[in-house]
Amino acid sequence: MTTVVDAADLSDFCSARIQDAAFSLWPGQATVLGALTPSVTGYVQQIEVGGRPLFAKCSLHGASLVSVMRGSCGSWAKVAAEQAAYAASPTALLQREAAQLDALAAGGLAVARAAGSAGGVLFTEPITGPTLADLVFKSPERTGELLGRTLRSLEVLQRPVVAEQADRSAINERGIDATFRRKFNGISGRTYLDQLGTARLEERTQHGVAIVVRQVIARLLRLRLAPTLGPSQVLYGDLKPEHVFFPGGPEGPPVFIDPGLQRGPAHADAAKLVSRTVLSLIAVPPPEGTTAILEGIDGFVREQLRPMRRAMGGLYLRKLLVTWLMDTTNITTTYLSAPAGLPLPKHAGAVVERVESVCTLLDRVSALLMADADPAASWRLALSHAAKATTR
Repeated sequence: MTTVVDAADLSDFCSARIQDAAFSLWPGQATVLGALTPSVTGYVQQIEVGGRPLFAKCSLHGASLVSVMRGSCGSWAKVAAEQAAYAASPTALLQREAAQLDALAAGGLAVARAAGSAGGVLFTEPITGPTLADLVFKSPERTGELLGRTLRSLEVLQRPVVAEQADRSAINERGIDATFRRKFNGISGRTYLDQLGTARLEERTQHGVAIVVRQVIARLLRLRLAPTLGPSQVLYGDLKPEHVFFPGGPEGPPVFIDPGLQRGPAHADAAKLVSRTVLSLIAVPPPEGTTAILEGIDGFVREQLRPMRRAMGGLYLRKLLVTWLMDTTNITTTYLSAPAGLPLPKHAGAVVERVESVCTLLDRVSALLMADADPAASWRLALSHAAKATTR
């Protein structure tokens, strides 16, 4: 896939912005840059300021690192020249994220504390302890309980102080549907798919994956046109298992990072938890516990269905399935389109290695949804296909 921005230039630029921001916020304090946290979205680096450990996040034009390196924001000279103006805007991505973290804390949710923001860089205090993903794989039998407790903790999102902030500075670009429409729309979407996997896959595999992904996207574009389910509510918006920490262990309350507050349908946060948990299960199947994790996912979703009437529950399941597939397609294609010079998180590399199994799951479940089968039966079959994908 064509790359117009060099990874070394991007890294040097972002590290310099992080140091400049730290100097402006804490003048006279010694700063020591630490390890980079590999990511396909924002540039994240550890830093010590006056001996205080922090995470620093730098966003270039609010776009993913993959998009920037592929030239979606223009040449590197253009990106670098316009970054200062972008970072100073009150609508810049990390300005909104900082405001959301403050609103969530005020609303009573345990979140990473924003330590400061300057020059397009957001500094947050680190959260220690296992993530939701860690706990699910360590204690598969607790999957349903942990997922359910995570989602119930987010009931505070509907409180006025949080809802007002979500409406004032929504991060809609982190939404599943918005990402799907942006990535796979029109000529740019076709060009994107033409180059998919060229830097990461062998030619034979790349060709087969491209065919399946095109077919899946065509189905999902048709399926997502169905009416939206019920009134919108405030969503966390980027509810990945690795964004949820349990500093006190599995018995303690969860702590959240990287919000993407926005309005959307009730199923969307649950769908992202399902999508990313299943994707991790396929990418790195545990020696044992796969069945327990999938049963836990099933129990978690059935918990959401319990207060609903049968017809509404069926519609919820169908929407959740479509959104699950959209999210998995979004992130898998991002990993596949990452330039060779961009370091991938360990999980992302594992997804690329198992991409044929991921594509098989996407193909089978999307075909099932196109057949308009009974939603409950479709859900059971989807979990069955997920189980088979972990064994390939």
